[in-house]
Amino acid sequence: MLQIHRLNPGDAAVASRWDTFVFACPEATFFHRAAWQQVMVEVFGHATHYLYAERDGAIVGVLPLAQVKSLLFGHALVSLPFAVYAGVAASDEEAAQALEAEAERITQQLGAAHLEFRQLQRQHEGWPRQELYVTFRKEILPEEEANMLAIPRKQRAMVRKGIKNGLVATFDPDVERFFALYADNVHRHGTPALSKRYFQTLRRLFGDDCSVLTVTTAEGQLLSTVFSFYFRDEILPYYAGDDEAARDLAANDFKYWELLRHACARGLKTFDYGRSKIGTGPYNFKKNWGFEPQPLHYEYRLYKRDAVPQNNPANAKYKLMIETWRKLPLPVANWLGPFVVKSLG
Repeated sequence: MLQIHRLNPGDAAVASRWDTFVFACPEATFFHRAAWQQVMVEVFGHATHYLYAERDGAIVGVLPLAQVKSLLFGHALVSLPFAVYAGVAASDEEAAQALEAEAERITQQLGAAHLEFRQLQRQHEGWPRQELYVTFRKEILPEEEANMLAIPRKQRAMVRKGIKNGLVATFDPDVERFFALYADNVHRHGTPALSKRYFQTLRRLFGDDCSVLTVTTAEGQLLSTVFSFYFRDEILPYYAGDDEAARDLAANDFKYWELLRHACARGLKTFDYGRSKIGTGPYNFKKNWGFEPQPLHYEYRLYKRDAVPQNNPANAKYKLMIETWRKLPLPVANWLGPFVVKSLG
């Protein structure tokens, strides 16, 4: 008989079984890993509902959920905040349907306005969906030179410019240099930064399955950085930051080439460039690398709202807020940012 259970924070034995299933399930992603529950609780204070389906003593499906509740941005149950992919990962349809039914029951019990699943594949034709984001995923070729030649000519020239400029790429043991560049970068764009504690927690919980690569000039000037995740045979560059001098020196281009080169040397098979909003600068940058956009399927069950939420910088109603945020002194923005961003997810 199929049964639905909850993973309790701190239950290491069940968390280990959960992760064993996740690493074996083709539908699962890095964001299905059990340690994200600890991130949600420790860093953001979100209530979590980590559901798993069990049959004959074996886990056959998982659904990580976190409750996001804010006066400004609403009340929702999401799979999963701060993740580009999540939703149900199951080995059969019965388990998937049972997990979804329990998620719907919890959402209504909590009085949340909606339930959100962030997925690589569309699952429900009748559910409202968000069509704002795409992802970019591409095969990593086994030879370094083949990966270089696979980059379109104009973008390849920018990579070679960075190499010619004598830039240096280094893997950092901590998040200090990363956070300095990241926080400054998002501040210039008028959006709140996640806390340094968040990135430190990711390093602590995921260990060698995350890394920080930082690019400098030969003299040591900080230019560009990227925080990446590793899952099975994939690398996911996920958070990034650049100094204003990075563009002229092609440091951003050099950074991703060095990361791709590193992934090739490790024998990884997929470079996951992550999500971007259609028509934005990051979207165009990734296309210039020869990556083709793949639609992301964010699906919703609406209970106390009539339309899919638009809690993103593309929403015109946040224009004044973005402009105001840019004018805040950086230390003030870094202090306030975590209080705001935790409700955005």
